[in-house]
Amino acid sequence: MMENGKPNGRGSMPPRVHGMRVPGAHPADVVIRRERYPYAAPSPVENLLYWLIGSPIASSRAMHERLSKVKALAVFSSDALSSVAYATEEILLVLILAGTGAIPMAGPIGVGIAVLLFIVALSYSQTIHAYPTGGGSYIVAKDNLGVFPGLLAGAALLIDYVLTVAVSVSSGIAAVTSALPDVEPWRVPMAVLAVLLITVANLRGLRESSTIFMVPTYFFIVSIYAVIAVGLFRYFGLHQTQLAPTANTLPAEALEPLTILLVLKAFAAGCTALTGVEAISNGVPAFRPPEASNAARTLGTMAAILISMFLGITFLTQLYPVVPQADHETIISQLGRTAFGEGPAYWFLQASTTLLLILAANTSFADFPRLSSIIARDGYLPRIFIRIGQRLVFSTGIMVLTILSVILIVAYGASTHNLIPLYAVGVFVSFTLSQAGMVQHWRKLRGPGWNRRGRRHYSIQVPGRRMAGRRADTDSHANLRPNPPALRHLPRTGQPGERPPTGCPAERDRRAD
Repeated sequence: MMENGKPNGRGSMPPRVHGMRVPGAHPADVVIRRERYPYAAPSPVENLLYWLIGSPIASSRAMHERLSKVKALAVFSSDALSSVAYATEEILLVLILAGTGAIPMAGPIGVGIAVLLFIVALSYSQTIHAYPTGGGSYIVAKDNLGVFPGLLAGAALLIDYVLTVAVSVSSGIAAVTSALPDVEPWRVPMAVLAVLLITVANLRGLRESSTIFMVPTYFFIVSIYAVIAVGLFRYFGLHQTQLAPTANTLPAEALEPLTILLVLKAFAAGCTALTGVEAISNGVPAFRPPEASNAARTLGTMAAILISMFLGITFLTQLYPVVPQADHETIISQLGRTAFGEGPAYWFLQASTTLLLILAANTSFADFPRLSSIIARDGYLPRIFIRIGQRLVFSTGIMVLTILSVILIVAYGASTHNLIPLYAVGVFVSFTLSQAGMVQHWRKLRGPGWNRRGRRHYSIQVPGRRMAGRRADTDSHANLRPNPPALRHLPRTGQPGERPPTGCPAERDRRAD
């Protein structure tokens, strides 16, 4: 016999496994852990991982890890919303080359970017309903344009996810150094530490990380709207027309004339405000049922918030004489000092901006592992990317994303201005291919049943494709050219390990008819 896991006295040791009960789980939900020696105590490494990541989650609770619209807005929209902190500044950094007299051009450029954002958001809303199983730009391009365009879109997305982490975290650290210039020499170590903290939060599970990231997201939204409201009141109500004394008000000398090429370059730089819009269409399976409807509503909410905040900050830069300088005090910090002084409200603004910019990287941590698991299931990445960790997340994808983003941060010195050109091209390659794919999708469905709704969808996708394509072409200061790996088509998937029927719902309905 064997008692308490010890030998029965006859020299035999029956194999057995340990069942670790999940705290708070149903008695039947037992996660099995294999050990070399059943009676051996956990190693120090196992104890550390258990403390950092938490207890295992039973696979039967996967549906409970889905996200509500409120939490999904924090997870998938943090990247897009955080671009408000640097998109206007990128426009001004280009225009300032022609002197402070060129800064008023930021207003018309901002309006054009807002129109483009509105069109792209509408386009991705149609993508969500046509392809509710997720996959975003890759699936749309592969199904409608062919394998190679799909491969290009998939490669661009993977590159974009890595760069999103590097840019977002670097921007967050820039907000810290704007408020505390003495910590400037520690910019890179602080950025690396921030990435590691986000990694630990995501290894603990998607729903738990969304709860952690929800508060900074909504704090940031409130603080930006407060800056806009107070700034407008001070200008129109109190007739204050100057920045705070601590803000940068030095005039800038013109280094080149204001030409159409410079304006297009500023437009291209400011279109970083559109980054992250595609994240919701890529992560539809993470929403609670009905997935497509909830995802589309979340996308609409995100677009409305993003457009209003971006236009508000851009308008304030036309009222107050801000002068941007790369790797110095940010535009948000200058406007915050002007609106709030250096009281608690200013520090709340800087803290919420820092937290959101850092946590905006969570969008990539939600989508990169999912997409890499799809590629691995097709055999073009190691099979280890398919494995689900004990917290029901793709742990390998999370770790690879962490390593690559840390390398970029160290290589570029955590400088947002240096990373932005690399960041932008990959985003708009996937934008352009997605819009072109949706145009082809609605053209395929046109026939005897071609109706008013179909024509409306088609009219949305055509300008979306053209405008996104022009944005990619005018990004003259970016030199990154995504080089897709030899990937085969990426299948649409819902939950890990689940393969849904081929073809989008609209195509299946057409075939049935």
